[in-house]
Amino acid sequence: MNQTFTIREKTKQIIILIIPILITQLGMFSMIFFNTVMSGKYHSTDLAGVAIGSSLWSPIFTGLSSILLAVSPIAAQYLGQRKTNEISSVVRHGLYLSVILTLIILVSGFFLLKPILEKMNLERDVAETAFHYLIGLSFGILPLFLFNVLRSFIYGLGKTRVVMMIMISSLPFNLLLNYCFIFGRLGLPELGGAGAGYAVAITYWLILAFTVFIVKTQVPFNQYHVFSNLKHVSLERLKEILKIGIPMGLSTFFETSMFAVVTILISTFSVTTVASYQSALNIVSFLYMIPTSISMAVTVLVGYEAGAMRYKDAQSYSWLGIGLAVLTAIITGVLVVVFRYQVAGLYSNERAVIDLTAHFLIFSLFFQMSDAIQVTAQAALRGYKDVNAAFMMTLAAYWVICLPAGYLLAHYTSLGVRGYWIGLTIGLLAAGIALSSRLIYIQKRIYSSSPGN
Repeated sequence: MNQTFTIREKTKQIIILIIPILITQLGMFSMIFFNTVMSGKYHSTDLAGVAIGSSLWSPIFTGLSSILLAVSPIAAQYLGQRKTNEISSVVRHGLYLSVILTLIILVSGFFLLKPILEKMNLERDVAETAFHYLIGLSFGILPLFLFNVLRSFIYGLGKTRVVMMIMISSLPFNLLLNYCFIFGRLGLPELGGAGAGYAVAITYWLILAFTVFIVKTQVPFNQYHVFSNLKHVSLERLKEILKIGIPMGLSTFFETSMFAVVTILISTFSVTTVASYQSALNIVSFLYMIPTSISMAVTVLVGYEAGAMRYKDAQSYSWLGIGLAVLTAIITGVLVVVFRYQVAGLYSNERAVIDLTAHFLIFSLFFQMSDAIQVTAQAALRGYKDVNAAFMMTLAAYWVICLPAGYLLAHYTSLGVRGYWIGLTIGLLAAGIALSSRLIYIQKRIYSSSPGN
């Protein structure tokens, strides 16, 4: 990363960072996309099972993974301050946290997974698919968490293309493994939707191996020696990561768990409704990777500029990122609405599922706009290391506004399942307004206290 002086230079730098991050995010999401599409082609019951399994795993993974992603803004600020040794220490302690969090998940899952699925009163085949899908996926938790720490380190240095190349290289393996495990090809057992979990887990180990090799051997990453002195553990360093990471993780957890709860509530409807809702949400989530990628770049750039005490530049990157995210959300939202039937056909061969999925996609435009605002505003706040207020705001928006509104609209009006989509949009919009207001406040406070800027 370099210091920039004009909006044109800033736009160029943010786009240079965004494009590889976007391709990486789309690559990671493509694994879930392959899971969903190929499971749906196998049978709608397997699609529903993978959907339920993903809805249970997603808030856990994204919440805990966001704790590890705190490495990125911390490393970016240290880079702006030119503190190389501090960056190395942060990354090492992020790796320690990865192991700890993996153990917590595995132990908890051993005792809680079956009881949770039993309480959901799912159809037997759907529950069995969800259970075995998550068992397969569990073998990939450790490499996924370790990769996220190393990815955050690489992003913090502004070298986003490296991770992109790793992800692109791994996708063909994931696609092949999905095909083999789901449909029983090349001598592997035919596991249906459950096989997608094993395919993803193997792919995560492959991705981790590529990443470790590059960090240990390639410039500039090998200059930080992040794998040396692994026996030294600093509680203060762990606290530094957790101080930023826990609010980040909780904010992400409450957002993703909100979607998971909606999926569970909808699971009481027919298999067709569950499959259609999950297909529509999968499409919207796929497009959500664009504002998510912008937000990751914003966090790094704001953190880098704030670390160097160039607060005016940090402010410019914040609002430039929000503007780009909203613009892309409008464009993709319109395209999805126009081509909704064609897109829905990618997920199922069943006419009832396609029609209902296309109907759900009509709500995607305003949904995506609201989501784009909140994710980039929150990312800018993370660059400033302002995370506690954002956590409280997202908690209120998602669980006090969104879920009650969606439930009331779905069960006490003629909207039915559509009410959940409206409730989700209302909650995300409330979060976007609150987080943007907080961002304005933080920028005014920092700028007023820095007369030389």
